Amino acid sequence: MEEKDKEILEEKQEQPTLKEVMAEQAIEDESPQSNSFTLRKILGGDWLTAEYLRRQIGVILLIAFFAIIYISNRYSCQKDMLEIDRLNAELTDAKYKALSTASELTEKCRESNVLDMLKHNKDSILKIAKQPPFIIYTPENKPEIIKTDE
Repeated sequence: MEEKDKEILEEKQEQPTLKEVMAEQAIEDESPQSNSFTLRKILGGDWLTAEYLRRQIGVILLIAFFAIIYISNRYSCQKDMLEIDRLNAELTDAKYKALSTASELTEKCRESNVLDMLKHNKDSILKIAKQPPFIIYTPENKPEIIKTDE
């Protein structure tokens, strides 16, 4: 019986403990990479090991941060461009409105239109001059234009 007990003890000593098995699996999962990157390793995803990602986590976070900044900047620029287009359209409309208003004012201020309005308005005492204005010279020899009305 003692031999059996000895054999059982030897077998138990030969079998690794749970802690040893877990440590061995963790080491196997993170086996060091070879220095040569082949197409098969890249396409197979062998380079995406936990050790590689742990070493490069700072770079990955920096790239993600820059991507977020890029996307938000692009969105902001697009929003500003839409606002600029809207304001340009509004400015064009305002220019056309000002041009048409100025045209109407010019039309109403023409001498012929003013004379027609005076003729149709019975309350007006303004009349059209029948003589052209003439120049009167003063002692200082400064010409002055005086309109006379008959």
